[in-house]
Amino acid sequence: MMLKHATGTVLARLFITGMNLLVMMLAGHALGAEGLGTIGLIVLGITLVMLPANLIGGGAMVYLVPRVPLGRLLPPAYVCAMVSAAGSYLVLRKVPLVPDGFEGHVCALACIQAVYSAHFGVLLGRERIAAHNAINAIHSVVLLSAFALLLRFRNGSDALAYVYACYAAFTLSAVLSSAAMGRSVPVKLTNRHDVARMLLRQGFWVQGANGLQLMNYRLAYWIVEHTLGRAALGMYSVGTQLAESAWIAPRSLGMVLVSRVSNLEEVARQRDLTLLTAKAAVGVALGVILVLAMLPDTVFGIIFGKGITGLRPIVLLLAPGILSMSASQAFSHYFSGKGQNRHNLVGSGLGMFITAGLGWWAIQHWGLKGAALTASLAYTTSLLYQWAVFSRRHAVSWHALRPTRADMDRLSGLLRMKSRPHQERS
Repeated sequence: MMLKHATGTVLARLFITGMNLLVMMLAGHALGAEGLGTIGLIVLGITLVMLPANLIGGGAMVYLVPRVPLGRLLPPAYVCAMVSAAGSYLVLRKVPLVPDGFEGHVCALACIQAVYSAHFGVLLGRERIAAHNAINAIHSVVLLSAFALLLRFRNGSDALAYVYACYAAFTLSAVLSSAAMGRSVPVKLTNRHDVARMLLRQGFWVQGANGLQLMNYRLAYWIVEHTLGRAALGMYSVGTQLAESAWIAPRSLGMVLVSRVSNLEEVARQRDLTLLTAKAAVGVALGVILVLAMLPDTVFGIIFGKGITGLRPIVLLLAPGILSMSASQAFSHYFSGKGQNRHNLVGSGLGMFITAGLGWWAIQHWGLKGAALTASLAYTTSLLYQWAVFSRRHAVSWHALRPTRADMDRLSGLLRMKSRPHQERS
């Protein structure tokens, strides 16, 4: 069953990535490198506002849904989303983190996204992977279709077309995910008086880790814009998104893993599934990186527009970090499924420390290549910490990460595995 979910998730992610690639192509040809940079900052702003807006919801839901009644989880998540979006708007009016004039749009979109993110957490906590994948796929189709129509028929081509397309896609996702949750199901309720504390504690660790990981991923965006300009940011954002396409399978596998680990009781199975996921994730990511590395720059120019050149060196320099983060996806989701997100927080913090400490210097001296090198070092540092914790806990060595014949046997076993009643941890 897990492999069935993983296969469906990988296929859905491939489809979604294809839709997102078409969005980038449309933006590149219609708006140019500077327009791509503006869209990149808008997306980054939404992600930033999502950190407080999703404090109670999202990833924390996956762990809590099997343990706490839904009626005690969703209302606080909705209130947190609205209050955080309103507060973030006041901050963005004073602090120039997003392009001028987009502050309200960024906060409104983040609020809507926080709502359907909470719904998605419920779906994953109930292991309703197919519904989660279907809604994400529909989201990507609506985003692409609305963006194309707005570019075609709206007077003037600018980043607002992308923003309006996001409103359509985000709102539909919120409605569909609400319908997909269905009725409440029985849970093994932890101490009734501990629910609020559990929400805040899990939300703090999850969003703290997400915040530091966001800085780990995207602090270079701000440095590149201030150092090299908006057009250079547009080119770097395309390069990073191309390289990060190698995370399609790792993230898909990780999403299924966290859903299983949060519902599993057997420690040995949790360990084995995590190691198998890490090895499969790195293998698939390596294949994607090799394909991207073989493409000449002329191909990228044809796809994204004449202003997008020199992406191949960026992809190659990002490759070690992409592979590290592919393995890290497995360990991050393992800790999340165990309700131990503090380890993700520490790992992300170590990576962010590398980015903050070396980013300015590396980008000033080596340009976009310096940004890519810094990212690779930061991602690898995060992985090393996570592996140290995981290996010590389960008494395994680096040899456990080597692909073996037994891994193929496990994959075959997963193919034949039937759905079993979920057991709760005592």
